[in-house]
Amino acid sequence: MELHQLQILRELGALGSVTAVADALRVTPSAVSQQLAALQRGVPTPLTRRLGRTLALTPAGEVLATAGAEAIDAMAAARHALDDFEGAATGVVSVSGFHSVGQALFGPLVRELSSSENAPTVQLTDEDVAQSEFPALTARYDLVLAHRMEHSEPWPDQGVRSLTLIREPLDVAVSTAHRLADRANLTPADVAGERWVTSRIGYSPDDVLRAVSAVARHPVDIQHRINDYGAVSAVVAAGGVIGMLPRFTSRSVDDRDIVRIPLEGVSTHRMIDLLARPETLRRRSVRVVVEALRGVMTRLSEDGS
Repeated sequence: MELHQLQILRELGALGSVTAVADALRVTPSAVSQQLAALQRGVPTPLTRRLGRTLALTPAGEVLATAGAEAIDAMAAARHALDDFEGAATGVVSVSGFHSVGQALFGPLVRELSSSENAPTVQLTDEDVAQSEFPALTARYDLVLAHRMEHSEPWPDQGVRSLTLIREPLDVAVSTAHRLADRANLTPADVAGERWVTSRIGYSPDDVLRAVSAVARHPVDIQHRINDYGAVSAVVAAGGVIGMLPRFTSRSVDDRDIVRIPLEGVSTHRMIDLLARPETLRRRSVRVVVEALRGVMTRLSEDGS
């Protein structure tokens, strides 16, 4: 039983003939007859009867036509509600971000939206997961801030859309007293023999460190695995190890006791992307937040360049 079949039955009760229904719905009489026949096959009680050259509804047909009219009205109301929902700039938009991007973007995002009239309200959550787990978060949040290394596999395109916010390099971080602190740039050969603090496996700094080891053909000595960049900075500042810090999204870290140095010779860039379900991006409120995040990230990168 399909909604358009119920609509045809309702129109037949109102107009009294297949030809009139066809004219009203701008289809052929044959198409009307076929849909009525298909509807009848799913119902044991006759829905129509012949009255001379016209086709009328039986009592069962009238009952079903009345119920069908209510269903059509409910569907129309649902469509209008959805149109209003998708077209409204206000509403609640849930945003998930990994730790460093949350520290860098969440505050400026809230300030930017709160300064605009009729802006959506954001609900913010931190979800620091491995790269492969980000797409699944789109089932729980409207927008998911995700990261992946530039050379890694792209995000799946089945049921998920991705929008790139920025291409961000990771820099080597050393203490101000370290022998490399005055260098303008570094290569894998310069740093492969150092002791390291890096992230857990599956996160960007560890990916870069694996590349360093491969290019330098030297195993790296990992002393600590820490995902929080504030803690990484504190350990680096204490001396004895070096680490990796994102250039833009770890600027909330206190840099007084560390130096950031670009690393050349390996791919150090990670992509910071927004992931969302296709239907979610239809909502105007979501698109407003997307544009606000783009603006915040652009200013952040300009300040950190």
